[in-house]
Amino acid sequence: MALSQADIARIFRAEYGRAVAVLTRAFGNIDTAEEAVQDAFATAIERWPKDGPPPSPAGWIITTARNRAIDRLRKDSSRQERHEQAVLMQSKEPIDEDDPVHDDRLRLIFTCCHPSLATNAQVALTLRLLGGLTTPEIAKAFLIPEVTLAQRLVRAKGKIRDAGIPYRVPEASELPARLVPVLAVLYLIFNEGYAATSGTGLTRGELCTEAIRLTRVLLSELPDELEIQGLLALMLLSDARRSARVDCDGQLVLLRDQDRSRWDPTPTLEGLRLVQRCLRHNRPGPYQIQAAINAAHAIAAHTDETDWAQIVRLYDQLLAIQPTPVVALNRAVAVAEVDGPQAALQLIDALTAELDRFYLFHAIRADLLRRLDRNEHAAASYRNAIERCENEAEKEFLKRRLAELS
Repeated sequence: MALSQADIARIFRAEYGRAVAVLTRAFGNIDTAEEAVQDAFATAIERWPKDGPPPSPAGWIITTARNRAIDRLRKDSSRQERHEQAVLMQSKEPIDEDDPVHDDRLRLIFTCCHPSLATNAQVALTLRLLGGLTTPEIAKAFLIPEVTLAQRLVRAKGKIRDAGIPYRVPEASELPARLVPVLAVLYLIFNEGYAATSGTGLTRGELCTEAIRLTRVLLSELPDELEIQGLLALMLLSDARRSARVDCDGQLVLLRDQDRSRWDPTPTLEGLRLVQRCLRHNRPGPYQIQAAINAAHAIAAHTDETDWAQIVRLYDQLLAIQPTPVVALNRAVAVAEVDGPQAALQLIDALTAELDRFYLFHAIRADLLRRLDRNEHAAASYRNAIERCENEAEKEFLKRRLAELS
């Protein structure tokens, strides 16, 4: 069966992280591993359309990339020890195409998300090395210049090399703390896809899809970690609503106004099963609680059937372990449905000092004021939200709401 270049690109995207992880262990250098996998991709583009795919594409990619790396090292050897290193690697037993490499991929995840790296570098490395996204793709997704993203990647890999950041899975005693930045990076990637901070579109579906895929990878390596299950459930339940979040004209639709028949049932059911599995263990963490909140929305056939009192209780629990102003803001939205907009407004106004620069704070405040028929004050809050909003789809929604007040 002949393959197109697009088919080959999809296979390499799926196997990229695994191959880079294996070769990073073998050669001790991320750049060498990346270059080798890219060489293997070029070879596949040349051969696979004519010869068809090998029986094990993943094994072929790893073996071919390893051989290309050895060839490159031998050609580039300017010192005797590097030549000897290449010869030594060549003499090793061939890689077993069916050999499990879970630990290698897990090592790479924790290397990309090492606490000594800046968050933006963690995100870039995770998408590049584990997601297989190209530098232009990542730069486009986060709306930054390609040269800026390239420099960020170079600096991050340089820091890993120069600081001797270990390529290993943390010890059991370290794992809970080290898992926190890993999950935060994956959630950040998803959130940028689910609600883009800037640009013309409300969402960037490819980032949502990639974040879910990477979270599945992490869960396959650490299947008993409840917070990973919770994060995957949260992503699935949220992403299931993606198509309903915009109307036929591409305009934003609020959760309360969405056509729930457009919610995708497959990820919804998977997300609900994961939430139920987490609940049985009764060891809630922030991602599990957020997933439970989304599950409460998912099981309501209509907005009027939503158990808002239960959602407020869940936010109380979340606020106790994650006392941030954003959590308090989201809790106030639920309080409005239980105790009315005036009670929620009092809670929100107490957050002004911390959230004044956050456009969503002003958008929520405007909506509460509108519901209280305080249109003049609502208009002022809508204008504040518009001034601070950088996403054009959300800004257009806010402008329409402001116009309705007139």
